[in-house]
Amino acid sequence: MKIKPTAAILPIVDVAVLENLFDQVPDIAFFVKDMAGRYTAVNASLVARHGLRDKSEVIGQRPRDICPGDYGGIPSQQDMTVLRTGQPILDHLELHWYEPHKPGWCLTTKLPLRDASGTIVGLIGISRDVRTPIQTRDIPVKVAEALNYFEANLSEPITPAMLARQAGLPPHGFARFMKRFFGLTPSQFIAKTRITAASQLLRETDKSVAAVALSCGFYDHSAFTRAFRKITGMSPSRFRTS
Repeated sequence: MKIKPTAAILPIVDVAVLENLFDQVPDIAFFVKDMAGRYTAVNASLVARHGLRDKSEVIGQRPRDICPGDYGGIPSQQDMTVLRTGQPILDHLELHWYEPHKPGWCLTTKLPLRDASGTIVGLIGISRDVRTPIQTRDIPVKVAEALNYFEANLSEPITPAMLARQAGLPPHGFARFMKRFFGLTPSQFIAKTRITAASQLLRETDKSVAAVALSCGFYDHSAFTRAFRKITGMSPSRFRTS
């Protein structure tokens, strides 16, 4: 009699190998989840992100079970969308909160897992910390000047093409440089820089949301709200009070 695959999703040996592999990569959170969005396999980095000590505290839980509020609810909603539609999430730039209330940027990828018949039986994914792997002094002077100017003048409109021109590189060359040095596309770098500044202003000042938007280069309030929600999963107002 043929036995239908269960919530284990992957053969036990494969899960063990993957866990062991990703346990050696501290800047990447690895996970496998079942059709209910519950963790069936995780690496040590994911456990540490939540301020927990052992994988047993995570297995069988959903993100919303181990991380209260929107910070757990949003990943759980993402999971249900992937499981329902089969559409993957690829290199999605997100602002996550590590244990407790420590901001961190990640690039998250979630893929549906299918059995031999093509039926979705779970999902697998990684969330990679976005960090600068090099010292600032190692960046070519003209590129560093362009990036520093942008970060100091966020209220000015700028596009990836403009940033490339200021850095003295063709757009494709600049894109390769940014991916190699920062792990981000130019568009992701611009969005990350603007939203980082906006999140700090929302938390540390009493400026209105409209004023924060303008100071960070968003000239349309609704466009700012959409961009902020896409990356953080919540509106600027909700973020301020969370």
